[in-house]
Amino acid sequence: MTAAETGGTGGAPAVGTPVVLRNATVLTMDDRKTVHKEADVLVVGERIEAVGPSLAVPEGTATIDATGGIVMPGMIDTHRHMWQTAMRGYGADWTLTQYFVWYYLEHGKHFRPEDIHAGNLLAALEALDAGVTTTVDWSHGLQTPEHADAAVDALEETAGRFVFAYGNIHNGPWEWSAAPEFRAFVDRRFHGDDMLGFQMAFDVTGDPAFPERAAFEVARELGAKVTTHAGVWGATDDNGIRLMHEHGFMTPGTVYVHSATLAADSYHRIAATGGSVSVSTESEQSCGQGYPPTWRLRSYGVPVSLSMDTSVWWSADMFSAMRATLGADRAREHLEAHAEARTVTHSSLRAEQVVEWATRGGAGALGLDDRVGSLEAGKKADLVLIKNDHSPVMFPVLNPYGHVAFQAQRGDVHTVIVNGRVVKYEHRLVGSGLAKARRAVEATVDHLRKRLGAEAWERGMNPDVPETKILDNPYGYTEYRNAATHRG
Repeated sequence: MTAAETGGTGGAPAVGTPVVLRNATVLTMDDRKTVHKEADVLVVGERIEAVGPSLAVPEGTATIDATGGIVMPGMIDTHRHMWQTAMRGYGADWTLTQYFVWYYLEHGKHFRPEDIHAGNLLAALEALDAGVTTTVDWSHGLQTPEHADAAVDALEETAGRFVFAYGNIHNGPWEWSAAPEFRAFVDRRFHGDDMLGFQMAFDVTGDPAFPERAAFEVARELGAKVTTHAGVWGATDDNGIRLMHEHGFMTPGTVYVHSATLAADSYHRIAATGGSVSVSTESEQSCGQGYPPTWRLRSYGVPVSLSMDTSVWWSADMFSAMRATLGADRAREHLEAHAEARTVTHSSLRAEQVVEWATRGGAGALGLDDRVGSLEAGKKADLVLIKNDHSPVMFPVLNPYGHVAFQAQRGDVHTVIVNGRVVKYEHRLVGSGLAKARRAVEATVDHLRKRLGAEAWERGMNPDVPETKILDNPYGYTEYRNAATHRG
């Protein structure tokens, strides 16, 4: 039975129908890094039933022809400010300073609950479209419980797997975490469903008084993990790491975002306490948090996952994240070698490793490694088929890891399955609600443009361009051109 014969939306297999993807290159990302050629993946219910060649399948199983394609685990984004997606691309020319001013100081307070909902809904669909099956919603625009409910409502409208990281940039974490309405929200919305996890999201400034202690204590009481922006130039530094460690709050499962400007001592503390780092390479290399740190994290044995940060600059495309991370890491390796008059003859960071960071690395960071992140019998069926018969980029597939990291694009994502449910098929989202998301985002943009006024809106999107000074040139190009003309 083909997928089109099962009665699903747009020819996709119907919910609950067993599905087999046939004849693919399968990147299992298991402990042995097993790669199967011309193999199948069978999904029954919410789980992977089997992986291997020529699998026998139950009667009524829908078949997806994956010939020439790559099946891999669903990608996992461990840090994304989903509420900001309604402002897609608005801050393309921002620095981190301009981001802080616009959101933290001036205009973040203008986002209503319905604006948070709009951004989250669009972000969730965008993630699924790009093959990102699990996303951490680093939701730090939650001014009220109504904002928080709106954010979670949007996530639950889609079929993705999410971890909701509660934050509020408008109040100190020791304030909002102590509010009764925060506790009531947590009790009301989270009940151990592995489709919707919970974290607390806040930063540690390094204030010697360590006011964030109160929020850490709330997290401990709730059994919630903490995700925090660490090692961000000019904002968070080694003092924050030291305070967390000295007070016993560097615990397994803590995710340190960016961590680009930390000293060796801080990296040692992260590694020793079971933490991990979420690297947002496009963000770090553009905004100024510090040089993307994978080249350092590898030397300290710190586990790595990847993330996209915010669509006010970038997209939810983890292919871009992998590509940028490989480029930044290798560029730094060459730079360091050249400074010592050495030549790098073999790349230390391989394509296979960044694919692992984009999948199993994220699962490990979130404590979901026993459920997702690899294609193994018994695990939840979160997987992606990369296949595009209409693209000259999708053949030949010689090095599958290299193909995923350097060749594939989000447009090559043919099928996405989350928790056994087909949510994208033949390059199109299934029952996606895009029209609703479009209307909601248009309303948010209209509200914000009116609230700011035309002048502030344009100024925010188009920051001043610093004056460029051309260095004096001792070689006198004018004389050179005159001489060249005379010789002619």
